Amino acid sequence: MAKKSRLPETLNICLTSQRFPILSRATDHGFLWPIARGLAREGHKVTVLAASSALKKPEVTRDGVKVFYLHEGAKNLSHLNFQMAVRQKFAQLHKEDPFHIVHSIDKSGYRIATRKDDFKVAVAYDVEATQMSQLFAILAMKQDTLGSMLTTAVATAYKFLTTYYGGDRQLLSTADGIFVTNPQQRIILERYYLYPDFHTYTVPYGIELGDLTPKEKSLELRKKLGIPENAHVAVSITDMTDVQEVIPLLRAFEKVAIKKPGSYLLLVGNGPKFKDIEFQVLNLALGNRVILTGAIPAGELEDYIVLGDAFVNMGSRTTGFEPSTLEAMAQKKVVLGSEVSPIANIIEDGRDGFLLRPADVDSMSNLLVEIFSGTMPADEIGDRARQKVVDLFDTAKMVQSVLDAYRKILLNTGLYKKH
Repeated sequence: MAKKSRLPETLNICLTSQRFPILSRATDHGFLWPIARGLAREGHKVTVLAASSALKKPEVTRDGVKVFYLHEGAKNLSHLNFQMAVRQKFAQLHKEDPFHIVHSIDKSGYRIATRKDDFKVAVAYDVEATQMSQLFAILAMKQDTLGSMLTTAVATAYKFLTTYYGGDRQLLSTADGIFVTNPQQRIILERYYLYPDFHTYTVPYGIELGDLTPKEKSLELRKKLGIPENAHVAVSITDMTDVQEVIPLLRAFEKVAIKKPGSYLLLVGNGPKFKDIEFQVLNLALGNRVILTGAIPAGELEDYIVLGDAFVNMGSRTTGFEPSTLEAMAQKKVVLGSEVSPIANIIEDGRDGFLLRPADVDSMSNLLVEIFSGTMPADEIGDRARQKVVDLFDTAKMVQSVLDAYRKILLNTGLYKKH
């Protein structure tokens, strides 16, 4: 039996993710940057393997973090499947300076994991590497009718079986640990995926909220959008890939527009279903009361969030925290979120926000009318929402939690003994 080495104080960490935008705001996997930078600041060696860069450079080193973009540059690996490219680059770097742990944010580290015994390396995944988000999307469509509940139950069971046996089981079998961001994910992993709870690590990272400083509403942006100075505004951000996800909000706002003529709905974003959503707006005769902004620069997104009195996000196609929702809370907005999304683990309904079924048009419209009418204590709700985000999402604490998890994962592999 090989003698165990001591767990090193300084770790050599490899992060893998198809997307790694170190120069952008917190969208997609932009949250990786503060975690990677924080690990480097703690003295650990951090290497990132990603696919492509907006800078079109094969390598970028910043604040002690080295990022290799495998589909960029003259000597690229673009002819390979990304998982294979990751394994090939990893093998090269691992031979030069062995890694202790691989943290795969998506499925990109799977090919490394299938050979982790040969590499003598631990492998952890984020839960987003699984297809759990598809279950959340189905649950979001459930309504309070027997037919809807039965249909949803059957659809959920079918989707689980197809995703679990279609890849998730194999992926989880190669994991030494799984990172989740909320209790809901942890429960589903244990109950349905039968993944051992002691190999699951809850770290509520997933966003970079900057300095969290409250911002003032931009009068210039309001003027640019043609919104009167005293008008009430609800803001929602969408990738416009699913019309059915947006329709309940439009129908709710149709009721709001009748009761509160001086109100506007701001739909921020662009996507393949833009024209279909625009058609729904016209079909409901909402005209200029719903403003479709189209694509906007990432750096300006916060200005649009700040412009609103309320922020609505009924999306449930992700199992992680949506950065824009948390930014809205940090900016003291009254947030209306989906009760089947991870935000339900943060918002206390009626105290620091509201949780609804995505299909509950009446409740959504009634709440917006209350917010716009000033009949609810919106300022108090906004203050409590901001405080909760400030307390929960402290980057230094999250980095330390990730490090603690890495050390536990490495000890559990049996390759190391405590220092």
